[in-house]
Amino acid sequence: MRFARRLSRPLMDPHRRYQNAKFIHATRVALGILITIAFSSIAQLPHAEWSTISLIIVIGGLQHHGNIRKRAAERALGTIIGAIYGLLIILQQSYFGLFALTYLLMAVGCGVCAYHAIGKGGYVALLSAVTLVIVAGHGDNQFDEGLWRAINVFIGIVVALLLSFALPLYATYSWRFKLADALRGCARVYERITLQEAISNEDHLKEMARLGSDLVQLRSLIPSVSKEVHMPVAKLESVQRSLRIVISCLEILSTPTVDRPVDTSAGIAAAPPAGLRPASGGRISDALYGMARALKSGSARRLAPYARGGPQDYAGLSAGGTVANMLASEVEQIRATLAGSASRWAV
Repeated sequence: MRFARRLSRPLMDPHRRYQNAKFIHATRVALGILITIAFSSIAQLPHAEWSTISLIIVIGGLQHHGNIRKRAAERALGTIIGAIYGLLIILQQSYFGLFALTYLLMAVGCGVCAYHAIGKGGYVALLSAVTLVIVAGHGDNQFDEGLWRAINVFIGIVVALLLSFALPLYATYSWRFKLADALRGCARVYERITLQEAISNEDHLKEMARLGSDLVQLRSLIPSVSKEVHMPVAKLESVQRSLRIVISCLEILSTPTVDRPVDTSAGIAAAPPAGLRPASGGRISDALYGMARALKSGSARRLAPYARGGPQDYAGLSAGGTVANMLASEVEQIRATLAGSASRWAV
């Protein structure tokens, strides 16, 4: 029992799952292919390849549990709409044999789907049109053939949905660990500024580009995270906004035009901006590192309030001091939001 628990511990660890997300996802898709092929072969289902195709469409390009559930639900709805309409077209062709009407009905159906495919609910509309063509063909499919194709599509959806519960990869994990990386990166930049460490323009641009890339990736995860942990999008957006301001402040504080002489040999001057003292910088970097550790470990104990700098640390009359004060405020905003919502994301 202990051996089994020890063996499964790495698989249960969110951070290890996050690190091996691609491998887990690839294994899950491969397992799904085997399951659909085995089931179809044993049951001898006609047109069984559509089960495999459906599974790949639902789960192939998505690794997060919330996304798979959403995609499966949308595909199921699109399949129902397309299958019903396709079967009605087959019945019309079987009983009346009016090819012109069949083609017209197919064209109108696909046109309506295309109209709704642009905008909200577009995936459902697109899948409705695809399923319509799969089921009805060009109107010359037999009714039982179209019905089997629709059934096979549903089998693929069910298998994909069941596999999403096997070692699920939550978008919340990616959001937590990417945010932790971004905060850790911000702390390193801030320490460099307060410790007066010189850096070349090229290295500085790479450093800020990495933070910008983290910000973009975090933004794309917000809708899925909100669904998974039932956390308001507005709260996640507030963290995103504060992080964006923190990165912008660091960019300004790293620029030689803000109360710093330019060292041409280093590319970016080493002297810190006026009004910014190492003591205040230490508190801010500690807060950033603390948040990063809390996000990685899932422990809210590291999110305790920190002592912010006062007027002696941020000279309001200097541009650098004003920016540093804004930076400290946004860092505290991120900390307070994470602490207040820890019960949702610390899973």
